[in-house]
Amino acid sequence: MNNDEFNPVPPASSGKPMKDGWEREVIEKLAYASLREQRSRRRWGIFFKLSTLVVALLAIAVLFNFNKAEVEMLTAHTALIDIDGTIESGGGSGAAESVIPALNKAFADTAAVGIILRINSPGGSPVQAGMINDEIVRLHKAHPKKPFYVVVDEMCASGGYYIAVAADRIYVNKASIVGSIGVLMDGFGFTGLMEKVGVERRLQTAGVNKGFMDPFSPQSDKQKAYAQEMLDEIHQQFIDVVRKGRGKRLKETQDTFSGLFWTGSKAVELGLADGFGTVESIARDEFKAEDIVDYTQHEGLPERVLKKFGAAMGAGAMKSMVSGTGSHLR
Repeated sequence: MNNDEFNPVPPASSGKPMKDGWEREVIEKLAYASLREQRSRRRWGIFFKLSTLVVALLAIAVLFNFNKAEVEMLTAHTALIDIDGTIESGGGSGAAESVIPALNKAFADTAAVGIILRINSPGGSPVQAGMINDEIVRLHKAHPKKPFYVVVDEMCASGGYYIAVAADRIYVNKASIVGSIGVLMDGFGFTGLMEKVGVERRLQTAGVNKGFMDPFSPQSDKQKAYAQEMLDEIHQQFIDVVRKGRGKRLKETQDTFSGLFWTGSKAVELGLADGFGTVESIARDEFKAEDIVDYTQHEGLPERVLKKFGAAMGAGAMKSMVSGTGSHLR
């Protein structure tokens, strides 16, 4: 028997050294990393291209709306300003900082044959309402030939009516809610509950009235009288504005300034309003200018996005702070 049978020769080499397992693994990882990087660059490229496109489209839309408004304002039209919601500071449609610039623009526009202030508000800040009322009076004196009417939507109460009485005329729907000529200051008192559960309020002040209206402290008769005096003063300001604005049209009763409110039809009977109408009917029948241009300062998309972004960031920061504090206390 040949000895070669017991010592087989290994197969001939192909001439290329075989890669060890770890080398192959490294090459594969490098290949995958390169592929991921390419995909990531591609995704970011698509993202930036889409972002640029969105910004460009928004810019075109803003420019188109601006030009459209400018063209509309060149022709005779009815100017419309909306107050919708609570009258308060902060940039909403019921804030003086939003309403007053719109009023100035509408009164100054020679193509606006008349102005309609549409109100749908339950009331709000007497300060904001007073500022708007004063500005309407001032502008009306500067532009005496330009009619200024109020059209009531669902409701024109309290601070809303404070503003409305500056108008030449007030138009309502039969079922609108009008009035509530009064002032309130509300809050809660927890002193009795605290005594029952055995909680002691520890409040130190410099000034005997510094804790005035603190819900966890008892209110003295002197403080109650002072608060009522403030309310009566603001109420009288409201009454004076209504009497000045409505003049002889107002049919005063013992309930007129009691804080009650009425339907639109009853408001016309009491002289709180002048008649029935809508924005469209007033523009058509009174101003003879059916084209209506909205002068309301609406919050734009960028502002809304920034506000939501800011709110989300604030909520996230607060959550992080609370979470961090909790873990620390534990």
